Amino acid sequence: MLGTQAVLTDEVVAGRALVARIGRFLFDRHLTDAGGGNISLRVGDVFCMSPTLAGQNKQWQLEAEDVLVVNDGGEILDGDGGLTRESAVHFGLHENFADYGTAVIHAHPRNLLVFACANMEMPPAMEATRKFGVTPVIEYAPAHSPKLGERIVATMRGRESMIAKHAAGTLAPWHGFFLMGKNLPAALDAVERLDTNAYMIMMSQYLGASPLLRDERAAMETAIANFGDD
Repeated sequence: MLGTQAVLTDEVVAGRALVARIGRFLFDRHLTDAGGGNISLRVGDVFCMSPTLAGQNKQWQLEAEDVLVVNDGGEILDGDGGLTRESAVHFGLHENFADYGTAVIHAHPRNLLVFACANMEMPPAMEATRKFGVTPVIEYAPAHSPKLGERIVATMRGRESMIAKHAAGTLAPWHGFFLMGKNLPAALDAVERLDTNAYMIMMSQYLGASPLLRDERAAMETAIANFGDD
């Protein structure tokens, strides 16, 4: 490995452990699956990244040492395994939005995947997800294509303040979900909130709610706007 001792600072060691822990949490809560997903965290001049096939080979039971330490040229400085095929998306987001966030999660959340497979954007339906606005869906691009990264990056433009305050996410049709957050705990929080939002929209149909909770969302906005703490 190149410059291993210089690279493995206390911050990088802690970052690798955090990526491993967040990966386990995502898997345990059905926010990603054994078929895919990846995580990256920028720590100074390097990135702590989950290795390819973390789900298939490790069932997301990563140890800190399993997490790759990678430079901005994609060179692995420490850790075994290869870069995920979606690494270009991670590098693109970090390169373009480094002033706003440090963490990227690509996941296959069980409920958000319904919207991805329907090729449908998702509106916020909960007080806890209003801050994220509408979650857009990109034009299709396969996982290995440079177009995937370009299209994900394009959807983040104009949402920099969301990333800086918490996070912003985008759906890739028939594939999954990509999100950038101000830090990794915030990114995890946002993935779960948005997946819960998807679940609430779908399950509300059993209660006779309006499509995509259109009327109920309007009522929420009115109630919030008119609330007075008298």
